[in-house]
Amino acid sequence: MRIAVTGSSGLIGTALARSLRADGHEVVSLVRRAARSAEEVTWDPERQYVDADGLAGCEAVVHLAGAGIGDRRWSAAYKKKIRDSRVLGTAAIAEAVASLDVPPKVLVSGSAIGFYGDTGERAVDEDAPPGVGFLPSVCVEWEEAAAPAQDAGVRTVFARTGLVVAREGGAWGRLFPLFRAGLGGRLGSGRQYWSFIAMHDQIAALRHLIDTESLSGPVNLTAPRPVTNREVTEAMGRVLRRPTPFAVPASALRLALGELSVDVLGSQRALPRRLEESGFSFAFPEIDDAVRAALHRPEPR
Repeated sequence: MRIAVTGSSGLIGTALARSLRADGHEVVSLVRRAARSAEEVTWDPERQYVDADGLAGCEAVVHLAGAGIGDRRWSAAYKKKIRDSRVLGTAAIAEAVASLDVPPKVLVSGSAIGFYGDTGERAVDEDAPPGVGFLPSVCVEWEEAAAPAQDAGVRTVFARTGLVVAREGGAWGRLFPLFRAGLGGRLGSGRQYWSFIAMHDQIAALRHLIDTESLSGPVNLTAPRPVTNREVTEAMGRVLRRPTPFAVPASALRLALGELSVDVLGSQRALPRRLEESGFSFAFPEIDDAVRAALHRPEPR
């Protein structure tokens, strides 16, 4: 297939593009400069511009671009960047897809389990309503922005991703060096749930969304058994064979991170009901296995 990918230089996009190419698919990357080959398409999410002609012939579009949630403190300006990079970018992609004479069969649009807000110990699946706060409101607008593609009859799937266990980047990419140095520990009370997914399973799940015609709407991309931050800490210590004596008080996190601490200390116990019902099988469903996979296993091909 010819498959277009936004965010193809990011953590997940890079791994997805490599996996697709390894199986002989043609990957078209959306870039924020002039295209240099037939494998690139120019776009500008802030201006809501996409060179739609470059998407012609694509059977699938995977939209993963967006400013990093945890890259910096949430100033008013950065919160706007987080929202606009997702909402405006998604609207641009959806409108470009809808404008094509022969649109792609599927649009897999990134989203996040931040949609549910802080669920405490309550487990939620895709039928749960949105939570309250900045991230849930962003996720709602993010998904709504794909309406032009849905209205055009394109099967649209929202990949509500959890915390991806990977060495190369994201939240876990920051944890590995700390735990290797023996400086890892729980955050706050440690009772908050972290809905994780191994990078291997994340890529396999995205490809499953592309290929499974029965799937549309929201799909949680998380392992089947979310664990608490305390359990994550213990697993990291076991796998890396390092002590985990330190704990960062919630008050210190709030002081250091500001409003971003809400995301770090919040609890999201999301279950992948629709993914499992569609026949997807996790290679690394347990937290110890996911951590080991990040250290030793390649992404799926």
